[in-house]
Amino acid sequence: MEPEFITYQKFNDQALAEELTVQLDEQQIPYLVEEQSFRFDPSLVLSNAPKEYAVKIKSDDFEKVNELLKQNETKNIEGVEKDYYLFDFTDEELMEVVTKADEWSAFDVVLARKILSDRGKPVSETAIAAINEHRLDELKKPEPPQTFWVTVGYVIAITSIMLPFFVCVIGLFIGWYLSTFKKTLPDGERIFGYNESDRINGKRIFNLSIIVFVLNVIILIVYYNYFRKY
Repeated sequence: MEPEFITYQKFNDQALAEELTVQLDEQQIPYLVEEQSFRFDPSLVLSNAPKEYAVKIKSDDFEKVNELLKQNETKNIEGVEKDYYLFDFTDEELMEVVTKADEWSAFDVVLARKILSDRGKPVSETAIAAINEHRLDELKKPEPPQTFWVTVGYVIAITSIMLPFFVCVIGLFIGWYLSTFKKTLPDGERIFGYNESDRINGKRIFNLSIIVFVLNVIILIVYYNYFRKY
């Protein structure tokens, strides 16, 4: 089965997205670029709202692209101005940039390592490998239990037969999201974001919402046929 294209990075500037795609083209790494708008106007036509540009690559290529960007940014940091904000970071703050590389740009991570090295506190490749492995273990942990949303989902699913018709859709969405949400790790692996209990509850909420939705449709049809006679 051919690997799917997964969002590698999002940009709010098309030019920045194109900078990345140029590098991908040079290495003949397949990719997709999707333009995403934050909202729609009432006529369902895209408005002038800010847009994001999602660059997607195959999960198998994540580590290759990570290394590519690191190598390219290593060449770029030599000319960085000394007023760049990372130079004001403490050693501890710079280490946080290194240890949470997935939350920062490749440029910032490479520069943080260089600044630490210049301060006499270099971070070896062996240490980086250990840091990345530990970070992956942290990111693999599921999100905290979604007790609030599970409760809301059940309440909506059970009571929506007495509420406006569209409320069923909210229950469907909550159930679907809890049971299917996945997050992408820095190495391209996709894992479920919520624990097994929340996912099971999500499936139950989704199925219950479908049942109530169908019942609502039946009730509407019965009422319509009943009142049509009078």
